[in-house]
Amino acid sequence: MNDQGSGNWLDGKAHQAMIDNGFEPEFSNDVWEQIKQIQSSVVNDIGVRDMRDLLWSSIDNDSSRDLDQIEWAEQLENGDIRVLVGIADVDSLVPVYSPIDMHAAQNTVTVYTQSEIFPMLPEELSTDLTSLNEGVDRHAVVAEMTIKENGDVPESTFYRALVNNRAKLSYEEIGPWLDGKADVPAKVAGLPGLREQIELQDKAANRLQAYRTVKGALQFESIESTAVVENGEVKSIRSVEPNGARRLIENFMVAANVEMAEFLENNGALSLRRVVNTPKDWDGIVRIAAEYGEHLPAEPDQPALAAFLAKRRAADPDHFPDLSLSIIKLIGNGEYVVQRQGEDAGGHFGLAVRDYAHSTAPNRRFTDIVIQRLVKSVIDKTPSPYTADELDSIAEHANLQEKGARKVERKMRKIVAASVMQRHIGENFDAIVTGDTSAGVFARILRPPVDGRIVNGEYNVKVGDKIRVRLLSANPNNGFIDFAVN
Repeated sequence: MNDQGSGNWLDGKAHQAMIDNGFEPEFSNDVWEQIKQIQSSVVNDIGVRDMRDLLWSSIDNDSSRDLDQIEWAEQLENGDIRVLVGIADVDSLVPVYSPIDMHAAQNTVTVYTQSEIFPMLPEELSTDLTSLNEGVDRHAVVAEMTIKENGDVPESTFYRALVNNRAKLSYEEIGPWLDGKADVPAKVAGLPGLREQIELQDKAANRLQAYRTVKGALQFESIESTAVVENGEVKSIRSVEPNGARRLIENFMVAANVEMAEFLENNGALSLRRVVNTPKDWDGIVRIAAEYGEHLPAEPDQPALAAFLAKRRAADPDHFPDLSLSIIKLIGNGEYVVQRQGEDAGGHFGLAVRDYAHSTAPNRRFTDIVIQRLVKSVIDKTPSPYTADELDSIAEHANLQEKGARKVERKMRKIVAASVMQRHIGENFDAIVTGDTSAGVFARILRPPVDGRIVNGEYNVKVGDKIRVRLLSANPNNGFIDFAVN
């Protein structure tokens, strides 16, 4: 039995999972005192461009309240497109080593569970004072990029600005329109110039996508899940699927993160890089390709893998998310490393870029605040706020906490999934083997997307294998879900 009747049982589970994995789920009194000071303070506008007259807009999840980015584009006479990405200037209100900064440095990320969000920054900041909310003036760090017709970005610059988000839009309303499955959303049609603005942004994003594809960027597709929770009770699990709006923002964010990394390197500054090395199990990827009658080189080859994925997407789009999951698991996770002058910290295998720095989500990732401070120190011609040793410590801790966040989110997904799957014990499902660890062999069923451990038949499968499983048990108290291989 479980304690779902208490109404807040999910919140209690999530809170304890945070503590168990090294997070501080509550803010200290010093943090709240700092919030009071911030609410009565005035941000310095010296060196800040006034760009409030532009038709800025944001696209995010419909439920998102911590808005990190806004976008604007302009068609140039020579065929280029000028794209501006405004990134919330969190640093302007959160000084280095202040109580809020120290809390953010400890947790390093906002942790999203199925029932509760544990924000890295107090919501008074992340959903208000540092959020690029609609209709309010906010400070931002702007990435200005020139995008050629072939998708190359030969020019970029960064500066501080005062901005105003004219339209908070969502993936849910913009995606179907861009995909040709729905009419222009009323909010877009109702604001003069916004339709043309979003269409131009989409054109620029498609250029960026095409350029990275030529370079060998890997195009995956996943089926994410979110719980439908009412009054503390899990009703169902809903899939969140990709669409044109998500791809637009993804391409803009990748471009901004690449240009930010190059900006720091070109100015002789230290930086934190997000690195995804060559796959840890390339042989496994070669084996999967062979199952589809395709031959991949014996050594890791980005363009060859990208071509294989593109071919499979076209041949069998319905099952492409399954294949994507298998390949992603074999490539492995990324990590943060410090980029020093004259050294090569490594590139991002999946994105097919050499220089990449997380910088576009400072309300939700501490590493992005760090990058923002490093960039602003270059813009303002002031000393770096961090030494190389300090950045090493930040990178090491961020990597540790990222693993912890995955554990918390995975645990809560399992608890929610077990609540739903109790009704399906004894049923059979298609699944993919996702892990082989000292704790056991794990698999994910695709519809609904649920993870569990294989307790019968686990010795006959390998990571990446597609299998058929039977649900043996589901325990909402601990999130344990057990499968048997058919």
